[in-house]
Amino acid sequence: MTRWLIAPLLSLLLAAPLFANEPLRVGYVRVMDDAQVMLAQEAGLYEKYGLDAELIEFSSGTDLIKGIVGGQLDLGVLGFSNAFTWAGRGADLRIVGGAQRGYHALLAREDAGIDEVADLAGKSLASQKQGSTADIVLKGVTLADAGLSPDDLNIMGVAPSVAVQSLAGGRVDAAFLFEPYARIAQLQAPVKEIYEIGEVWPFPCMVVITSAETLENRRDVLWAAMDAQREAIDMLENSPEEAAPYITPYFVNDAVIEARDGSTVPSEEVIAQAIATNDFSAELTEDDIARMKELAEIMQAQGILEGETFDVDALLDLTWQEEREL
Repeated sequence: MTRWLIAPLLSLLLAAPLFANEPLRVGYVRVMDDAQVMLAQEAGLYEKYGLDAELIEFSSGTDLIKGIVGGQLDLGVLGFSNAFTWAGRGADLRIVGGAQRGYHALLAREDAGIDEVADLAGKSLASQKQGSTADIVLKGVTLADAGLSPDDLNIMGVAPSVAVQSLAGGRVDAAFLFEPYARIAQLQAPVKEIYEIGEVWPFPCMVVITSAETLENRRDVLWAAMDAQREAIDMLENSPEEAAPYITPYFVNDAVIEARDGSTVPSEEVIAQAIATNDFSAELTEDDIARMKELAEIMQAQGILEGETFDVDALLDLTWQEEREL
């Protein structure tokens, strides 16, 4: 073969996926924090990297983690506290990459007399499921910094869509919400944002979790999945308007969202704005890991993790991001 043919052929080989139609089972939660999973599927990025991906939806990370532990999933994008909880019970899990840094807004009804977090005393608050990363941060950081304990208010763990309905219907005074539900609630209900955790206590809310067995046996498949999700994250971070049409149907069925003032807003515009408020990152930095260790201490104080110490580093395998030189 002549030399002038070798370089182009080599480039084609390097660009091609390592395999074709390799099955992949991905667990996700229908929140903006998991947008890279939805986008990687809908934009054909998993397929681009040789994967036949099946997305399996869960109502919360506390449910999703059971699928990873039980071997029904290859990986999931969820809160890292779930891995801590199950590792404390003996599950052999690995955190292999980042996904999103926490956006959770505290929205209060305008008629509830709530202007700051401390005003939640004696009020009702809709939040995520007990034991979730959002729940742990709410109780261990947001409320604690305001001098409140969980017993000072009525906290109800519900799905984000239910939280929006409860807030709009006046069944709760406030809600702790992910995007795009926080943005939709502000369009449809008489509410105001009084706090956003990412502005005061940034942390790696969502990470990529797998089992040690899957990592050992399907490393190349996992790495391909993370390459696809990294490409999706690049689009989310740099081109929210381009990403929005792919994932809008996951959150909104109609072309427009009706606001309480009678106007309408294109659904894709709302989703693009929700994407832009989030900080997506495939990398776990030293600061992220420090926050994870801080939250492990909070979980110990809350009685979720037993023992005096918890080895966060033992759960981390950052080989993928090291190989990709992130």
